[in-house]
Amino acid sequence: MADAAGNRGQLLATLRDRVRPLLNVSAAADALAVYYALYHDPARTQLHVRDGATGRPEGFVAVCQTGQRLFRPTVVLRTPDARGAVGLLRQALTAGRPYYVITTPDLRDVILDVVQIERPERNHLYRLDLARIEAAINVLVVAEQGLRGLPRFIIRAQGEVAAEAGINWMSPYFAAVSVQTKLEARGRGWGESVVVACSRWVTRSGRHALYVVNENNAASLALAKAAGYVDTGVREFAGEGVCRV
Repeated sequence: MADAAGNRGQLLATLRDRVRPLLNVSAAADALAVYYALYHDPARTQLHVRDGATGRPEGFVAVCQTGQRLFRPTVVLRTPDARGAVGLLRQALTAGRPYYVITTPDLRDVILDVVQIERPERNHLYRLDLARIEAAINVLVVAEQGLRGLPRFIIRAQGEVAAEAGINWMSPYFAAVSVQTKLEARGRGWGESVVVACSRWVTRSGRHALYVVNENNAASLALAKAAGYVDTGVREFAGEGVCRV
């Protein structure tokens, strides 16, 4: 068993080296793909690579188990053409199994042909602008240890968590900040306060803070801007669904 695990680890390391040239590790547009392809837990990552006519990699799909979706692997697809996307998805996915898929908007139709997604999403990628971040610190915000040893920043009301910000994923270069605010606690600025606290932690760690938001979520878009984030112009297509074939 140990030998088999070691062989899988070596294979993944080799595949990661092969796809690295396809990604810009310092670009926000590639940040999510860089994390899942190169830095996600090796024991929970499968990487499938498509070679071009020259024998060099042209695209890849990473299938990753995450804490956010224990029974619905996250699938990150990168390839320059639709035909390559179909081949990669058929190689990597299992018919009848649920997945959460993230890719570039140009591959939307390909994804919908292979995965039955009920509520497709188009997400905006925001990046923290340090010149815009709020200087004031809300004394209600408490820092605690969250999943995987990463911090989470919370505000409690009547003994319950009313607002919480944490980190979805973190590479050596970027970290994606997420936030949840109870309906009854909205309108008080608490969501903004925990996001600012979390964003400050990311900055102090030497990384750039990112914020991903559905373009139809007006409240979350407004929160991102209020917390000092600016739109990068990068868009993602994403959604939960079941593989058709």
